[in-house]
Amino acid sequence: MSNVKDYRDHVGRREGKHYKADLFRGEQVMIGINCLEPGQTQPVHDHADQDKFYIVMEGRGWFTVGDEQFEAGPGMVVWAAMGVPHGVENRGDRRLTIVMGIAPPPG
Repeated sequence: MSNVKDYRDHVGRREGKHYKADLFRGEQVMIGINCLEPGQTQPVHDHADQDKFYIVMEGRGWFTVGDEQFEAGPGMVVWAAMGVPHGVENRGDRRLTIVMGIAPPPG
């Protein structure tokens, strides 16, 4: 496994549901990429025992974190502490690409 990756090499598309791919996985954290085509969503959900962050790389997303809703674009970082409901929707006309991390990693 390489310690350096270009997220653009892992961008993908999936019909009907957002695309996900792992970039790195360790004992304490998983870093991945999420791609949402226009109209796709990651429904609001929570992780009882995991913190999560998103870094918007391309496009714009409409995020829900707890009771807040806001738009975030390239370079912005979104944080969802463990137990806080969160989700994202692509309301734009181009792909939304997000690097995300979750700690500890799932499964």
